[in-house]
Amino acid sequence: MSKILVVSPHPDDETLGCGGTILKHKAMGDEVYWMIMTNISTEKGYTKIKVKERQKEINIVAKGYGFKDVFKLDFPTTKLDEIPRGQMVKTVSNIVGKAAPDIVYLPNRNDMHSDHKITFDGVISSTKTFRYPSIKKILMYETVSETEFSSLLPDSAFIPNSFSDISEYFDEKIHIMKIYKGELGEHPFPRSIENLKALATFRGATAGVKYAEAFMVLKEIW
Repeated sequence: MSKILVVSPHPDDETLGCGGTILKHKAMGDEVYWMIMTNISTEKGYTKIKVKERQKEINIVAKGYGFKDVFKLDFPTTKLDEIPRGQMVKTVSNIVGKAAPDIVYLPNRNDMHSDHKITFDGVISSTKTFRYPSIKKILMYETVSETEFSSLLPDSAFIPNSFSDISEYFDEKIHIMKIYKGELGEHPFPRSIENLKALATFRGATAGVKYAEAFMVLKEIW
């Protein structure tokens, strides 16, 4: 059994980026943890109804995946650039130390959304082998509507070198994604069911399977 830590800048990133792989890990008997970097609140201008709906969605999604534990850091969404780097690294490091994961999934470092970029920086600073020896593998996932809109430059392109066959889990991934009603739209909106299926089909064709999720391996110790 492996221990897995999935990091989401926002609720829904985990499903967009590696939802099928999470389900696959669970089917294999692995212990999966979910760390959510940001949250919404009435103090930041969101209505009580919206805040309540978001917490309900998180709870339903967590149950659907069967996470061992969910860590909500509650930093303000779209405002991670206002959080002192030291504070963020300390908070993330505490969670990494508590979960002691073997494998970490985190967002692409060059995603368009600043919360994704800052999440990557905060997490990668908390995965040093000499401080967190349990970590044997770190992978970046791609998030539709963020990864493909980053600058198309050689040093910022998402170039996958690892593929997860999610053919058995794709339908369940979509079922869970539909829980985030406010995050989906009609094609050609990037976060549409059609686009998620198209990406999974494209990555699957590359890997020689029906549906796949793609990753960039940053570290692997074996």
